Amino acid sequence: MNKVRTSVIFSTYNQLEWLEKVLWGYEQQSCTDFEIVIADDGSKQETAELIKRFQEEGKLKITHVWHEDNGFQKSAILNKAIQAAKAEYLIFSDGDCIPRKDFVEVHLQHCKPGHFISGGYFMLPMETSKAITQQNIINGDCFDKNWLYAHGLKPTYKTLKLTAHGWKSAFLNWITPTKATWNGHNASGWKSDLVAANGFDERMQYGGQDRELGERLVNAGIQPIQLRYSAICIHLDHPRGYKNQASIDKNKAIRKHTRSSGKTRTEFGIVK
Repeated sequence: MNKVRTSVIFSTYNQLEWLEKVLWGYEQQSCTDFEIVIADDGSKQETAELIKRFQEEGKLKITHVWHEDNGFQKSAILNKAIQAAKAEYLIFSDGDCIPRKDFVEVHLQHCKPGHFISGGYFMLPMETSKAITQQNIINGDCFDKNWLYAHGLKPTYKTLKLTAHGWKSAFLNWITPTKATWNGHNASGWKSDLVAANGFDERMQYGGQDRELGERLVNAGIQPIQLRYSAICIHLDHPRGYKNQASIDKNKAIRKHTRSSGKTRTEFGIVK
């Protein structure tokens, strides 16, 4: 088994246009000692064909983990991806989040035992998401606020996530009132810690299943590191047809129990 320094895991489901842009983003990474494990929640054959093209023509090391479409089962496919990952350190994102060229490097620079990393994202409107081309990703245009403003983004102070570097980003990470949590779009941790927690709770569908994993890690003494302004990815817009209040309410109840009970391991994860 060829070892890599880290495994990048992200989910996808029938989003060919976005998946292609995300893979272009990983082809531009400053750190190249990583593999990608795509957690595919039941996409059609076109997704497999796109991934195969990148495997054959690109420079990325990609493993495609797939299961049959049975509704929103992201937790289950992520657990399969954790098992398939070759590295000891795992970075998690989503198949609609383009990583900045230093994304993997920043996660690896800040990882340390007994901790997990909490990153953020910058959300784009649909017009801007559509406008991004392969060349824009190669050049880094899509992380430039002026380019984004010229392509449909309304002016916002939130572009600080994109413009802050060095001591400025470190200072913003320190002062942000946003709690450091396990975010499905941008987080990382040690595979051994995730396996000890038994991965994601597969009872949980859309709405906080990533946060619940982080809450179990904290219960186990694993502390979060805030990198909201340092580990950067941009989030491409899309509809959320899988979002429903019943799922959100159920997940809130599970999270409440996790916090109040101090539980560190789910009985509904990797090992049933």
